[in-house]
Amino acid sequence: MHYTGKWYVMAAAAMGMFLGTIDGSIVNIALPILEEQLHTQFAVVQWVVLGYLLTITTLMLAVGRLADMIGKKRLYLAGFIIFTLGSGLCGLATTIVQLIGFRVLQAVGASMITALGTAIVTEAFPAEERGMALGVSGLMISIGLISGPTMGGLILGSLPWNWIFFVNLPVGALGTLLVIRFVPQTRPTGRERFDILGAASMFASLLSFLVALTVGQNEGFGSPVVIGLLGIFAASLVLFVTIEKRTPEPMIDFSLFRNRRFTLNLVTGFLTFISGAGAVLLMPFFLENVLQYDPQRAGILLSTVPLSMGIVAPISGVLSDRFGPRRLTLAGLIALTLGYLAVSTLDENVTMLGYMLRFIPVGIGLGLFQSPNNSEIMGAAPLHRLGVASSLLSVTRTVAQTSGISIMGALWAGSIMAALGPAFTGDATSAPIHVQVVATQHTILVIVAILSLAVGLSIWGYWSEKKGERNEPVY
Repeated sequence: MHYTGKWYVMAAAAMGMFLGTIDGSIVNIALPILEEQLHTQFAVVQWVVLGYLLTITTLMLAVGRLADMIGKKRLYLAGFIIFTLGSGLCGLATTIVQLIGFRVLQAVGASMITALGTAIVTEAFPAEERGMALGVSGLMISIGLISGPTMGGLILGSLPWNWIFFVNLPVGALGTLLVIRFVPQTRPTGRERFDILGAASMFASLLSFLVALTVGQNEGFGSPVVIGLLGIFAASLVLFVTIEKRTPEPMIDFSLFRNRRFTLNLVTGFLTFISGAGAVLLMPFFLENVLQYDPQRAGILLSTVPLSMGIVAPISGVLSDRFGPRRLTLAGLIALTLGYLAVSTLDENVTMLGYMLRFIPVGIGLGLFQSPNNSEIMGAAPLHRLGVASSLLSVTRTVAQTSGISIMGALWAGSIMAALGPAFTGDATSAPIHVQVVATQHTILVIVAILSLAVGLSIWGYWSEKKGERNEPVY
């Protein structure tokens, strides 16, 4: 493997990571304007976001498998082209139906970019620099998260909403050129068949699960529609596992999970994403409803976590290359847990400084954890399965985020309704401030409990490695 052009490859991957993170945050901030100018309702306009998320999540594993079969460059390049084309069409949309349809097209391209970026970076850098490279990737994600709301606010304040999509065009065009010029074309050895039945059952399983979580937030998780969707999810999942065990060339090589490092880090990553998604959902309501901050001040405070994470992530990646990832992932999880324990003390009297001091350890913990954790996952996968490993990492993140929003949102609203009793018929966001504060504190404590489980699993993994009990895979 030649690594002479590794930083050019990183630049191409960084473009994709930046587009993937900035696009979601820009669109979210534009939903009220889209609702008004496209003459629709919130129940419809939210599918501008949901259709994008569902498409990405359900396609990424299939993209990862195809990449391992036919090579990553051609799919990654196709992803940039489709995403850029979809962005342009989104900007030209004149109805909400057109916009949702073009967002799905955009998401098809985004699924290729998101699923393969980590695998391409992993291949481009030697093993002893993998942590550093993935740390830089984490920095690009943080830049996208920070600049999205700011750039979206500037665009919407001075230009028509269409420009939140047109802004992707120059970045997408530059990324396309970088992929063509610098990403190497690796041709897998051997000819394999694509598992169509496995892909279809996996698609049905993921889609029904995510739609159930989405519908459950509005209809209640005990509604017949949600129960039916969860039934389809369970049946499709059983069918998928059955198919995968019987086919000689499966979508997911289950032997990957024999490696304790791979499985353990995937699980702890899932738990941290659930926790982070819950906090991302709750904090805007806390800042604007409880503390009565305007959106600009709230946006500044919400950047505390991605800013501190972006500073720490590259440093953590370098340290993981030198000292090994396990200690850093454990330190990150402990910092995360202690940070959220401090966040659970938020009340209506907290100052801006007090808010930031509570959330800085959360950002530091994420920065310490994610780069070494991703390095462990990708390092545990063989070269001919990097596409699937990268897409599994991305699917874990998106499913965990969707689950975290649904679960923590339901816990928060349920806590408010339980405190006020059946006599209260309003929305949870209109509850008295002190009730919202207590509900937020209780929900954050649930996040602390989830992260404590992740800490326990990480300690067990670290202890097992120290005892020399690492379970290596058999391929």
